Amino acid sequence: MEQFLEKAKSASRVLATLSGSERNRILREMAESLRANTMNIIEANAIDMRNADEGNLATSMKERLLLDEKRIESMAVAIEEIAALKDPIGKVIEGWVTEAGLKIEKVSIPIGVIGIIYESRPNVTSDTAALCFKSSNGCVLKGGKEAEKSNAVIAEVLQQVLIRNNLPKELIALLPDATREGVAKLIKMDRYVDLIVPRGGEALIRFVSQNSSVPVVKHDKGLCHTYIDKEANIENALAIAINAKVQRPGVCNSMETLLIDGAIATEVLPLFKEVFDRAHTELKGCEQTRDVISVSPASEEDFDTEYLANILNIRVVDGVEGAISHIVRFGSGHSEAIITENITTAERFMDAIDAAAVYVNASTRFTDGGAFGFGAEVGISTNKLHARGPMGVEGLTTYKYKVYGKGQIR
Repeated sequence: MEQFLEKAKSASRVLATLSGSERNRILREMAESLRANTMNIIEANAIDMRNADEGNLATSMKERLLLDEKRIESMAVAIEEIAALKDPIGKVIEGWVTEAGLKIEKVSIPIGVIGIIYESRPNVTSDTAALCFKSSNGCVLKGGKEAEKSNAVIAEVLQQVLIRNNLPKELIALLPDATREGVAKLIKMDRYVDLIVPRGGEALIRFVSQNSSVPVVKHDKGLCHTYIDKEANIENALAIAINAKVQRPGVCNSMETLLIDGAIATEVLPLFKEVFDRAHTELKGCEQTRDVISVSPASEEDFDTEYLANILNIRVVDGVEGAISHIVRFGSGHSEAIITENITTAERFMDAIDAAAVYVNASTRFTDGGAFGFGAEVGISTNKLHARGPMGVEGLTTYKYKVYGKGQIR
């Protein structure tokens, strides 16, 4: 492990010699190489899918795991979009002259080696590798065992592009020991690894956060809420709520709880039940909800659960303050939304809710690197320090001060 990481660290320094235009050219070559190897990737993914069927992997996980021509094309397009972004390295963030006549520049630089631990989505392999390469960082990737074959082929395709350009393949490296013990070793290697980004289940996040000696940016669970205010446009509210829950239930930015203003609950709950019944959504509700529509009871534990499935909690609340109180208690700091035509109520919600992304009259499904214009994301950070929300190339940089003098002493 130590020898492997030492090579990754050495390789990351090589990127400092590449210009932004060279990195962009190589990224575009990576995108074309993915397209050229589409069938090889699909064949490897088919093995992972068969293993997933035999292992009775959850439907939501299999949906994440599946690769087809359309998804591989999306992976290639994401890399091209990353290549088209402004170079995040070498930017003068600030500049000033001190009383002593020192000229100081605050300049963006790469973090170094990024360790990324992620779940069954093999597209994360190419997304995160491209983001790290664009920002001049080396990366050590540890994907889920469910996507072992897919990840290996994708990484090899990208590594071959590096080799053709006389770059070390260790710039994009899969962790050789993908066991829990291997992860435990990785997160202790602060001599070689500069940042860990865990994105997966709650148990993984907790384990990494509690045991890592490397700084951690968490991609924690997404307990996302949508609050329907008494002054909401109900047509918009229905469309947004359906999108937030049903469009892709197995992702972290999907809604898990729908909050309804008590002033309109009797009027609108039957409408929401009708649209969610058509989408075959399993509904659970609080006592006030069940007084109006027939749904299963929702427990306090349910309100604290990230289903990642087509299951939805409903709670009737006492206006915007009730919605805020519920989210403060159960929210995970990921994404929250209010549907209202009242600007004052919207601003009250926006100011009071402490989450990475807070929406007015839009679906929480937009919390995504691609949707935010970042090309892709390393993760959606629920941290408050360093990076928050969709973590693109800017989140993979730090800075240093360049200080220019003319013989000054203190």
